[in-house]
Amino acid sequence: MSAWHATSGPDWRDKARRAEEMGFDVLHVADHVGMLDPFAAIVGAAAVTERLRFNTFVLNIEFWNPLLLARVAATTDLLTDGRLELGLGAGHAQVEFEQAGLRYPRPGERVDRLAASVPVIRALLAGETVDDEGLDLRGAAVGFSAAQQPVPLLIGGNGDRVLTVAARHADAVGFAGFTSGTGQVHTNLSHWSWEGLRNRIQLVRAAAGDRFDQLELNVLVQHAELTGDPERSLAEWAPGLEQSPGVLLDSPFLMLGTESELRAQLRRLAGLGVTFVSVFERSAEALAALR
Repeated sequence: MSAWHATSGPDWRDKARRAEEMGFDVLHVADHVGMLDPFAAIVGAAAVTERLRFNTFVLNIEFWNPLLLARVAATTDLLTDGRLELGLGAGHAQVEFEQAGLRYPRPGERVDRLAASVPVIRALLAGETVDDEGLDLRGAAVGFSAAQQPVPLLIGGNGDRVLTVAARHADAVGFAGFTSGTGQVHTNLSHWSWEGLRNRIQLVRAAAGDRFDQLELNVLVQHAELTGDPERSLAEWAPGLEQSPGVLLDSPFLMLGTESELRAQLRRLAGLGVTFVSVFERSAEALAALR
């Protein structure tokens, strides 16, 4: 389940308890300006839960120095007794860079930084000392150990190069189903269909080689709802969409239908090799009903 808003400390802790009670395995916390800091939120949620794991779903790599990221990740993993899963992405929201006074790099440059940072972060979390001229790191070391060795790593995205980095370096690959970022006025539903997801999985399979069978595959479902009228639910959830309801609804990234229909969709995802799905907090009840 993905959640990142709270009105108070008790409200956030209640959300974490509720996610665990509903049977979710992982609570995702995003890395967006205007939302809770993911690492502080995770430590707070871990203090009131026992089984729930936590994922930074996903960190904007451009916002983070690799050594300082490894330090806060190791600290968080230590304080949560080994329940952290580190989620990384290339970043895409230009407005957030502008708000933070940061240069907004071109997409290729952002992916280059992700590709360079991932093995370095892995090494730092493993207790190694790193020198990396490209990342301006000299004698970088965290200085203490995370509770887990290794800390599980998820990389999420949609583009060829991001998914290739994920296939070669991550433990889990997250599929978004759409393209966003530079030049995108509206979200580009580039891989929203079942065939689109199949294409992305095939790309990961080819890039991963012998690693593929060890990878977890994740789909971020944009909306899930138990309903007998999917078109009405779609119109209420996202009014004014330019694509036809038929195109939008026939997608692995939407789950609108009866309990049996949603279960069938989960089986279809599993048939493609998807090992877990994520939903936003507003959709949690619908997915929990399928337990």
